[in-house]
Amino acid sequence: YCQYYDDVSDKDKLFDDYTIKGGLAGSYAYRTEKDRTNYIKEVYETIVTRDLVQKYALPDTLVLQRLSEFLMDNISNLTSPNKVSQLLTANETPTNHVTVGKYIKYLCNAFVFYDIKRYDIRGKKYLESSEKFYLCDSGIRYAILGSRNMDYGRVYENIVCIELLRRGYDVYVGKLYQKEIDFVAQRGSEKIYIQVSDNISGQETFERECSPLLQIRDAYPKMIIARTKHPQYSYEGIEIHDIADWLLQE
Repeated sequence: YCQYYDDVSDKDKLFDDYTIKGGLAGSYAYRTEKDRTNYIKEVYETIVTRDLVQKYALPDTLVLQRLSEFLMDNISNLTSPNKVSQLLTANETPTNHVTVGKYIKYLCNAFVFYDIKRYDIRGKKYLESSEKFYLCDSGIRYAILGSRNMDYGRVYENIVCIELLRRGYDVYVGKLYQKEIDFVAQRGSEKIYIQVSDNISGQETFERECSPLLQIRDAYPKMIIARTKHPQYSYEGIEIHDIADWLLQE
């Protein structure tokens, strides 16, 4: 993204624009916001409504569309097919948990979403009850849903998750007692515990993000990735990274 817009030197502006425009490079050729979002919508609809509906001969395209939009709107929230089917049915899109589970699998098979399972750090076991889903590109969320519910903390979490996968990590949501670690990232013998946040300038928010990491007793690196706009620094052994700098590191 930075290479394409190499006439812009303001890193913060580049990052803010990237958060909304996303990484679908074909969209960069369009000069107006409307044309750009229309292009992204076409790409998305080709995959979701045409490819998946035809490939799996799906009888109910409305459920698939509403499900996909629900997952986009709830990136980083713990989700289960049962919960989603109840919410869709309550919002006049009748369905059941079997159909929802099947359609989620199809969306993940098409790499529209990535499912991230939960891992109990203390018990060292995977938890099956619910998982989180992250969208392949933040630009799609903005093109389809607009700026409603534009929770930047969750969008940043989505961006970090996809980047960790791109860098070759296996990614899990960590659970430690009653607290949650946004990501446990593993690559071979390497393991990193990561919290992602929008703004950690307030003392209360900063302490809330640090608290789960400080409770982990092993010696693996711990990291907070946030919109600090500061150079990297450390606090109690936790590395604090600005998200734009972290994305540009590799």
